[in-house]
Amino acid sequence: MKKTVKKSVRPFAATISAAAVALVVGSAASPAANAGEAEAKSILKAMSDYLAAQKTISFGYDTNFEVVTKDHQKLAFASSGTVDLNRPDKIRATRSGGFANVEMIFDGKTLTLLGKSVNLYTQAEVPGNLDNLVDVLRDKFHRPMPGADLLMSNVYDVLMADVVDVKDLGSGVIGGTECDHLAFRDKDVDWQIWIAQGASPYPCRYVITAKEVDQGPQYSVQVRDWKTGSDVAADDFGFKNTTNANKVEAKELTDTDELPSQYAPGGAQ
Repeated sequence: MKKTVKKSVRPFAATISAAAVALVVGSAASPAANAGEAEAKSILKAMSDYLAAQKTISFGYDTNFEVVTKDHQKLAFASSGTVDLNRPDKIRATRSGGFANVEMIFDGKTLTLLGKSVNLYTQAEVPGNLDNLVDVLRDKFHRPMPGADLLMSNVYDVLMADVVDVKDLGSGVIGGTECDHLAFRDKDVDWQIWIAQGASPYPCRYVITAKEVDQGPQYSVQVRDWKTGSDVAADDFGFKNTTNANKVEAKELTDTDELPSQYAPGGAQ
């Protein structure tokens, strides 16, 4: 049995090596590669323009957040949720994972974070549009919104800010939807995006790889049940305390991030 396995492994390894060489050669600069870069930018810009033009959007999502522990073990934390937004300044987002069940509501003036598992909520005045909300959540509250880059008013400028390499990888299929598959690199991360082909070029999957971190942990968002316009259910984006949750200070509302506290930077693991 061992002899048979050894014979089968060698041709397989040779095939992988040949494929790797072909990939490296295929990545060399050429007029075709430059054309692919222009096409990739055009596809990304079309997605950005499409998203900006949608006043109401609704979708579900699934995320995977990878971390590398101090002993070099890679772990992935999965969660799912929904997003409903009304441009320019209203959003309702939920996220459910193995350690947290949270809802965020923003009506253009007041931000509410509700911890459903602990029946606690906190509020803050954050006047402004969704772009400002994304910045405040990240910089002030240290609670970045899943896939926030894709919710901005000008997605193209946000994503392309530090890009140094662009590739059009052709087609891929995500959740049964045929997509354009694009890959980008900047100084700190590599990222890929799959964009639905056709009249509604929405993002189907978005993957970020921290290439300068041990084992290259990834963060991925996969979108499902995409709806826009009249297909989106009406929502007044007001917080209704139907569970009689207790109001607390922001620092008292814990485990609302995508990582358990022990795996956050500086945590026990």
